[in-house]
Amino acid sequence: MKKAGSADLALMGGSIPPWLFDRMTKLSLPIVESILLDYGKKEFLKRLSDPLWFQSFGAVIGMDWNSSGVTTAVMSALKKSLNPHAKDLGIYVCGGKGKESLQTPDELFRVGEKTGLNGDELAKCSRLTAKVDSTAIQDGFQVYMHYFVVSDMADWSVVQQGMKTETSRARRYHWHSGTLQSFVEEPHTAICGDFQGDILNLVDRNAKPTQKSILTIAKENPDKTLEEFKHLSLPSYKEIQAKDVDLKRLGSILWLAQEAEIQNFEDILLLKGLGPRTLQSLTLVSEVIHGTASRFTDPARFAFAHGGKGGRPFPVPTHVYDQTIATLSQSVEKAKIGDKDKQNAIKKLTELAQKSEPNFIPQDTFESLVQKEKEDAWKYGGRTLHGFSKKEEDGEVS
Repeated sequence: MKKAGSADLALMGGSIPPWLFDRMTKLSLPIVESILLDYGKKEFLKRLSDPLWFQSFGAVIGMDWNSSGVTTAVMSALKKSLNPHAKDLGIYVCGGKGKESLQTPDELFRVGEKTGLNGDELAKCSRLTAKVDSTAIQDGFQVYMHYFVVSDMADWSVVQQGMKTETSRARRYHWHSGTLQSFVEEPHTAICGDFQGDILNLVDRNAKPTQKSILTIAKENPDKTLEEFKHLSLPSYKEIQAKDVDLKRLGSILWLAQEAEIQNFEDILLLKGLGPRTLQSLTLVSEVIHGTASRFTDPARFAFAHGGKGGRPFPVPTHVYDQTIATLSQSVEKAKIGDKDKQNAIKKLTELAQKSEPNFIPQDTFESLVQKEKEDAWKYGGRTLHGFSKKEEDGEVS
């Protein structure tokens, strides 16, 4: 079982305002539907277990890109948006945060009754994944969130998160049934969090001699301190910095979004009337749908789709967000009845942006791009926790 990677998740307080969470929910559905239409249920569950894709998805729907809150935002939005359509989609989201997580087995039993899947076996997998991360991996993080996402074909992914309040850090654990061979030997696709030094990990393959059964692991004495997990580290500072973004990737998207450039590409003339700012967001959404795994090494870049509630890197452009939702939703509905022209045009956005990258030379600095977004925020209904953006006056942006 190969670990997919990890991220340092800072514990950041505060709730998601209703005006933003409502949009997160509305955008999540057509994004997932697009993935299901083009790549299938197995691929969606595989992506859900990829921590960098997960982080990029959270950023593109407007959540702080490196906060532990990304996990809550993404999974809550998916549960609310997908479950009403679960029968048609073939995807069921179970579990939650705190006390809601304890209801996961009961929810899985009900999924079994609806689909004919073995609810007892799914519930057992849920309990075992929780047991491994709360007991077998003694890394000091208290698991408080557990989501189990299952398809009607019995494939599943688990996303759960623990916290360590004394260090203000969170650790996210990813599981995927497609890579799982054993619950007691390196079962994760990824564990996301800060490097904390050596940890006790009874599901590392080196710990196999100490294992008899996952149900008795909590009682066993390991013979040694085991090898620590290797992690990528996401920074804990709140502002996105230039080093967090691949400027060639971002710049090629901004270049493509200019109306003068759009007119040169016959493949995407169906999107011509959207305007450059919406095309910028739609191109980043397109990459979340169609990009390969290597495209998500800089998840901060996806914050340039819809900003963030705290104004980082800029206020949420609500008008653009709404137009992105409407355009993607329309393309999905048409694709369901066989008209894939608009969906293909959206897919072409990310293909053209990627094609231009090798020869693209950024003309602007990262700081100037962020400043322009802040200055223009009022044009697009820019909004933060503190209210709507106002037009720049006397050299200051409010």
